[in-house]
Amino acid sequence: MKIAVVCANGKAGKLIVREAAERGLDVTAVVRGENRTSAEKVILKDLYDLTAENLAGFDVVVDTFGAWTEETLPQHSTSLKHLCDILSGTDTRLLIVGGAGSLYVDPEHTVCVADGAVFPDAFKPLAAAMAKALGELRERTDVNWTYISPAGDFQADGERTGAYILGGEELTLNERGESVISYADYAIAVVDEAVNGKHFRERISVVRK
Repeated sequence: MKIAVVCANGKAGKLIVREAAERGLDVTAVVRGENRTSAEKVILKDLYDLTAENLAGFDVVVDTFGAWTEETLPQHSTSLKHLCDILSGTDTRLLIVGGAGSLYVDPEHTVCVADGAVFPDAFKPLAAAMAKALGELRERTDVNWTYISPAGDFQADGERTGAYILGGEELTLNERGESVISYADYAIAVVDEAVNGKHFRERISVVRK
């Protein structure tokens, strides 16, 4: 299996690359600067400069793009649209590292995590930008996408336990009532979905077991 990880130099990207490589998969890091991942194969390009030819032949493309500042938040939509456009009509799967703010907290799917009173105001613009991108993604029927939301507490330096619970559109808690997952365990879930997953044009979510 051939996997490309876009924006692979980020914390999530590096761990996804490592997880894929350690399983013996053919993994390529897509980076715009010096490769800081464990991948031996590299595409040196900015995400917005990628073409259909660059991604031809990959079974899975993992989008780990992130933007955090007010002026760059709209790029959650524009970057995802660009990747969808160049993968349109192909068999290549697109897995997106998503956010937790858009997970639902009611069975009617009318209230999201980001709507809650305890959701930090500082993260609301990011959650809104990512929710907008997800909404636009849901309209795409020409791409084999899967949006993967982490738990509410997404720990960059958390331990790799090797166990997780796969959820769906709603916020899922583990047996301890927690919504938490490390980047390392999240990477396991992403590669599992790349290899064995069948969640086509769906949003799924993961939480530490």
